[in-house]
Amino acid sequence: MVRSCVLRAHGHFLDKAKVQTFPASLAILFVTEHSSISAADQATETASIEGRKTSRMAMTPVERRASFSLAGIFALRMLGLFLVLPVFALEARKYPGGDDPALIGLAMGIYGLTQAILQIPFGVASDRLGRKRVIVFGLLVFATGSIVAASAASVQGLLIGRAIQGAGAISAAVTALLADQTRDEVRTKAMAMVGGAIALMFAVSLVSAPVLASAMGLGGVFGLTGVLALAGVAIVIWGAPAEPEAHRHLPRGRLAEVLRQSALQRLNFGVFMLHAVQLAMWLAIPEMLVKAGLPKAHHWWVYLPAVLASFLVMGFTLFPLERRGYLRAVFLSAIGLIGLVQVALMWMELGRPQTVWLGGALFAFFCAFNILEATQPSLASRAAPAHARGMALGVYNTSQSLGFFAGGALGGWLLKSAGVHSLFMACTAGMLLWLVVAWPMQAPKPKAG
Repeated sequence: MVRSCVLRAHGHFLDKAKVQTFPASLAILFVTEHSSISAADQATETASIEGRKTSRMAMTPVERRASFSLAGIFALRMLGLFLVLPVFALEARKYPGGDDPALIGLAMGIYGLTQAILQIPFGVASDRLGRKRVIVFGLLVFATGSIVAASAASVQGLLIGRAIQGAGAISAAVTALLADQTRDEVRTKAMAMVGGAIALMFAVSLVSAPVLASAMGLGGVFGLTGVLALAGVAIVIWGAPAEPEAHRHLPRGRLAEVLRQSALQRLNFGVFMLHAVQLAMWLAIPEMLVKAGLPKAHHWWVYLPAVLASFLVMGFTLFPLERRGYLRAVFLSAIGLIGLVQVALMWMELGRPQTVWLGGALFAFFCAFNILEATQPSLASRAAPAHARGMALGVYNTSQSLGFFAGGALGGWLLKSAGVHSLFMACTAGMLLWLVVAWPMQAPKPKAG
């Protein structure tokens, strides 16, 4: 018998000292039943928690609309840029002043410089005046620069048009608007849509730019970039969801506050290095493909499959591993993979490059590049103070633009003075340095809710 006992079953009490006798067999039955109920409840609660996690990882209709529309804006604007790059150096030679390689190089790179100068002011303006207003203004500036370049009669005119294009520095405002309209749990997925759209436009431009330049000339290609920018304005006004008002009423952050955050500084250094290495690589990759026996007109045979296949790899690795808490490992592995690609390219350059091996190296590069392109702006938007998100992303995008400028300028200097081998050696060293800088990073924890 059990004397003066209190039995508790799933939060209920069986009272009390009045229970003078309690058969042992009944007690055993009671405890067994209680254990069964608790196990069932625990299983139900676990399933409920997993269901809530899955639900949090799914995009809401507004988040999907914001992601698709803002990825579309990036895609149209970046397509306008990428269409020019594969043909600019060749077509610019037909203009007065086109016999000066330094002037042509400056006309190509000036875009990144004006972008870098104006990213922070545009980001701050988006915090104060509203994201969509600043984005529309920047796209109109970009379209104006396209028109100036389309009507240019000399390389100097092309330079002025490219500088005005760069003055439409909307990347920070677009990224901040996407961050405003998505939760932490789905932000990497949203940023991946933007990164994927950019990579896809790069592949499309490699295929279509030579055809368009042959049909309408460089001026016609610049005119098309202006039309694409105006299409982006239409998406902002009628396609993107209304921006939240909350960020306008928060206290304003200062640049010093953003620069003090070590997590943001690691990401700023990373995006600088990523795009410097990307642009420097592409000073040598086309020539290596030609040496491998692939004519320039057929380079897309390598680029397009590599880009498309890398999207599949990103979808099957980044998102599942992020949900399981392995974002840091994936991020650092992607940095290391790009470093290994530089080593492989350096080794291939010593002999006669083979198209298959170059294609494999580029596939590995795009796998890692797409992962980093998706995760870095997501991490930056989460690390940034909410009241200074536009400014923080302005600094981030300034670093990106400076990376483009440095990759082109320093990569070209290395290629001219020391050769392709030294170029890839420098890219390898840059990626190793980034790996060291990024190593202390911590993946952000999802907000409760």
